[in-house]
Amino acid sequence: MTERFDAVDVIHAKRDGKPLTDEQIDWVIDAYTRGVVAEEQMSALAMAVFLNGMDRAEISRWTAAMIASGERMDFSALSRPTADKHSTGGVGDKITLPLAPLVACCGVAVPQLSGRGLGHTGGTLDKLESIPGWRAALTNDEMMRQLDTVGAVICQAGSGLAPADRKLYALRDVTGTVECIPLIASSIMSKKIAEGTGFLVLDVKVGSGAFMRDYDQAVELARTMVALGKDHGTSTVALLTDMSTPLGLTAGNALEVRESVEVLAGGGPKDVVDLTVALAREMLDGAAATVEARGVPGASIAAGSAEASRLAGSLRDADPAQALRDGRAMDAWKAMIKAQDGDPDAPLPWARETETITAEADGVLETMDALAVGVAAWRLGAGRARKEDPVQAGAGVVLHAKPGEPVRQGQPLLTLHTDTPDRFARAKQALEGAWTIGTSAPSAQEIVRTRID
Repeated sequence: MTERFDAVDVIHAKRDGKPLTDEQIDWVIDAYTRGVVAEEQMSALAMAVFLNGMDRAEISRWTAAMIASGERMDFSALSRPTADKHSTGGVGDKITLPLAPLVACCGVAVPQLSGRGLGHTGGTLDKLESIPGWRAALTNDEMMRQLDTVGAVICQAGSGLAPADRKLYALRDVTGTVECIPLIASSIMSKKIAEGTGFLVLDVKVGSGAFMRDYDQAVELARTMVALGKDHGTSTVALLTDMSTPLGLTAGNALEVRESVEVLAGGGPKDVVDLTVALAREMLDGAAATVEARGVPGASIAAGSAEASRLAGSLRDADPAQALRDGRAMDAWKAMIKAQDGDPDAPLPWARETETITAEADGVLETMDALAVGVAAWRLGAGRARKEDPVQAGAGVVLHAKPGEPVRQGQPLLTLHTDTPDRFARAKQALEGAWTIGTSAPSAQEIVRTRID
């Protein structure tokens, strides 16, 4: 087979700051997936993109080519509209766990394909696997049945979705090209668009514990991803949310499941509840708009019909905060866990060893650095340095105070959990200088900083 292009010519073009043509992009992604473009050649191209960037047309075509490298899911046969959420990752970010059943109990199907943790940010699948019996791997048929009956599924993505991205993602991790907005945006959006959901809300974290620590860069990433969604027919909005402080009071797998269950029971930390409800509201409103534009799923009723208007109105009238309080979200959670062979009532694992760190003075807790807490949880065993590393279900960090709260000298500030006590020393090293105690409360920071559509 004669190839249409030469990889070196494509690398030269981007190295010299030229935009890649549609044909060049289509070929290089396909050839890389087939193994014709070598790893070292794609490494050079990724670095050229990192240094010289891409315009919107290039990013859109790059994303389309990665989608075309694999299969696309189709939820059009479902009897209810679909909506999905993607988070760029943070410390204590357990929002997917209460969010999926909450939105499902309000009438929207949530096909949530999730991943595992790497480094200081936790993985949704790792958290759920701390529940006895729960399994992450589902066939497409199992996933569709669960969406029909329960309305929500959280599972691992199949190997058929955007295989080009899977190869490129691993390559970027070892070639210093991770922090590149065109490559980040196309990586996230190629998978999400291939998933086939009707509406997508992006939770773009910004702050010390986030992938994007700089606010302006986070805005650029959010705008790029929203534009990609629109380019490819997936209605998308983004919320920029604060990740300067850990989300909630826990960082770790089983610890975060417990906190999520507290939220589903009508309690839990305010920041977790507020963000869960805000994202649920976006998903319900987005699903309503999709129904108005496309009609009722699974029915031959034109958009704008009485039935579409009724369904859209019911989604907009739904009150996710009330659904947390009245038990409907908890019922959906239990059904979702049981459908994947988990026991929602079984005791969750606890770490065998704990160590408590206390406040060194009276005052007000002014800061609690999210990155430091995330690294400490990772070192305790809650995370992994390599994809193949095991994780400890019970490891992690529990916070006993959040910024703005008064503390007393000797009061517990953090409790470290692990099965292997020799990990405590390195975890405590990560926490050196992680908090400040002063005399005045910091100015209140809303969990949602801005919205981009």
